[in-house]
Amino acid sequence: QQYLEGAKLGQVEVYFHETALRSATKAMMWRIVAGSITFLTSLQFSQSIAVALKMVGSDFVSKAATMFIGERLMNHSKAGRSSGTDSAQRSIVKALIWRLFAICNTLAVCLFISKDFSMAYKVAGSDALFKTALMVFFERLWAKIEWGKDYQVDFLI
Repeated sequence: QQYLEGAKLGQVEVYFHETALRSATKAMMWRIVAGSITFLTSLQFSQSIAVALKMVGSDFVSKAATMFIGERLMNHSKAGRSSGTDSAQRSIVKALIWRLFAICNTLAVCLFISKDFSMAYKVAGSDALFKTALMVFFERLWAKIEWGKDYQVDFLI
């Protein structure tokens, strides 16, 4: 049937899944990068190292696990994956989905710790601006890294 729809004999489609270790490594590396930005923005708006460290600590714990889970869930979708890599569109969608969750999480954590909505809003807002673009770059960089990709090849005959 696929041959009648235009597939060529012997055509090979390459798909991959990320290993759990790759997902965990990506999540931890992103938490280090993102945590550094959250520390700087929290310090800027709170003027307190203690408050900034509390925010980063809470942020790190809550988001490291959720990012790993998100990576594992996204791993089940083949959308935007071809030729053994993620497309730019997939990277953008992943970044936007993750950042939507992360902005809400950062706002809640900052509000809980600081009890100051204005400061929490500023931290979450500035994080959103910096980290959304950085997350797309991070995903594009990881799309080029082969380590931890488990390839599956489908042959159409």
